[in-house]
Amino acid sequence: MENIKLTQYSHGAGCGCKISPKILDEILHSSFSMPDNDRLIVGNHSKDDAAVFDLNNGTALISTTDFFMPIVDDPYNFGRIASANAISDVYAMGGNPVLAIAILGWPINIIPPIVARRVIEGSKSICMDAGIPLAGGHSIDSPEPIFGLAVNGLVDLKHLKQNNTAKRGDLLLLTKSIGVGILTTAEKKGILRSEDATLAADQMMKLNKIGAVISTLEGVHAMTDVTGFGLLGHLIEMAEGSGLSAKLDFKSVPLISDMLIDYVEKGSVPGGTNRNWESYGHKVELKDALNAQLYKSILADPQTSGGLLISVAKESLSELTSMLQEHDLSEYVQPIGEITEFGSFAVTVN
Repeated sequence: MENIKLTQYSHGAGCGCKISPKILDEILHSSFSMPDNDRLIVGNHSKDDAAVFDLNNGTALISTTDFFMPIVDDPYNFGRIASANAISDVYAMGGNPVLAIAILGWPINIIPPIVARRVIEGSKSICMDAGIPLAGGHSIDSPEPIFGLAVNGLVDLKHLKQNNTAKRGDLLLLTKSIGVGILTTAEKKGILRSEDATLAADQMMKLNKIGAVISTLEGVHAMTDVTGFGLLGHLIEMAEGSGLSAKLDFKSVPLISDMLIDYVEKGSVPGGTNRNWESYGHKVELKDALNAQLYKSILADPQTSGGLLISVAKESLSELTSMLQEHDLSEYVQPIGEITEFGSFAVTVN
């Protein structure tokens, strides 16, 4: 099993294998419509992280699924990362997960079943960290290894957070650093420093439990997790969904490594970055023309199991900061931008 390198068996990696926003819009655009359901609070009418169904008792069911191909070679860590990523959608909406079901696609004639078992064991370890059971699942024989979860959670309706409810003047915060796709690409190219070797995996395996904590703060108006569309893609969804625009301060965006810019300059840019930019680049204004290519490469970098992007009222920043500090997230209390009135661009990067 030590000789098995999972990333060799897949054409994509983590959330970087997501279909681009432009193509996804084409797939989802249809004249076929479902009848309205008064209890479906969040569904296909928005680009949110999960579906939300009103249980008529003051709480709602959050239902989501997420799966992808390996972003790391170690099967145990692959299971942990894929599971943390799937569970994150529940936290991003302010809820607490209650149950997970596994989704497994495995090339059984190519990779031994014992490797898949390690993936499941990794998933179980993250589910235990989240305090939920991995209660079953479904598996198929597939050409490439695929793993993820379907997750259900619960949320108090008054604490439900969506990605399209930001308000003008809100400040933006991010609870994990950017650059996972760049680091994993640098590793494939053989130029990753030894001191950066575990940065990406360690961050991707961290649960976004803080989402359920800060959802109780009324001043947190909107929230989403940053994954395959990159920071810019998910910020565009937040701004456009709210009928507003946003400003982003590049120098305030937390980077996962002090060598991230160096990796980009050496060509460590995943293919998903260009697909992202081709989909939404026309909606972004880059003020610094000299560093435009660098900003694109970092801000459109596909993230896997990324942090929470939070839109919070200025008067609630102090309280939010205290919550982040209490949960060992002191390095993420600096705002990275703000929500502005609707303008010519969805996002302006300074």
